[in-house]
Amino acid sequence: MDIITLRFNELSELIPKFKNNSKESIVATATSITKAFESGRKILICGNGGSAADSQHFAAEFVNIFSKEINRRALPAMALSTDTSIITAIANDSSYDQVFARQVEAYAEPGDVVIAFTTSGSSQNCINAVVSARAKGAKTIAFTCVNSDISKLVEISVEVPSTDTQHIQECHIIAYHIIAELVENQLFVERQK
Repeated sequence: MDIITLRFNELSELIPKFKNNSKESIVATATSITKAFESGRKILICGNGGSAADSQHFAAEFVNIFSKEINRRALPAMALSTDTSIITAIANDSSYDQVFARQVEAYAEPGDVVIAFTTSGSSQNCINAVVSARAKGAKTIAFTCVNSDISKLVEISVEVPSTDTQHIQECHIIAYHIIAELVENQLFVERQK
C-alpha cells in the first residue's frame, strides 16, 4: 500500500473514534470559552512546534473571525508562542520549561481560559503553564492524546485516541475549528434568535 493511501486510511479510521471519544469535551471546551468571553475574560493558548502553530491558528479564529457569514467583534485570544523576545529571555535566564508558565503568570486572571496543545501530553512547559493557570484561578484545557500526563491536571481534555503525532494534530485542527464555530454560534447567532 502506498503512503498516501495508508495515511488517508488511517485518518478515516481514526476520525469516527475521535468523534466518539471527544464529542463531550469539545462541547465543554466551547461552553467554557463562550462563558469566558461573555464575562469579559480572555483565552491564552500554548504549544510547541506544530502545536505552537495550532495555538496561533486557534487564537486567530477568535481575534479575526471564523464564519464569513457573521459580522462580529474581535474576541480576546492570544498564543503564547509568538513573542520571541519573551520566549528567548525566559529560556535563557530561567528554563525553556518556564516559557509559557511565566507568561501565564503575567497575563492570566481568574476566569480566563488557558489552553495547552501537546500531542504527547507530557511537554513540561505546557504542564507548567497549566499549573500556573490553576494557581491564577484560570480554567484549564488540553488538546492532547489519550491517557496523557496533562489530562490529569486540566479541567477539560480533548483527547485523540492515537499515538501518531500527525494524526493527533490533524484531529486537533478538526476539533478547534468546530469549537470556534460553536463559540461564534453561541455568542452571536443563538443570541439573536
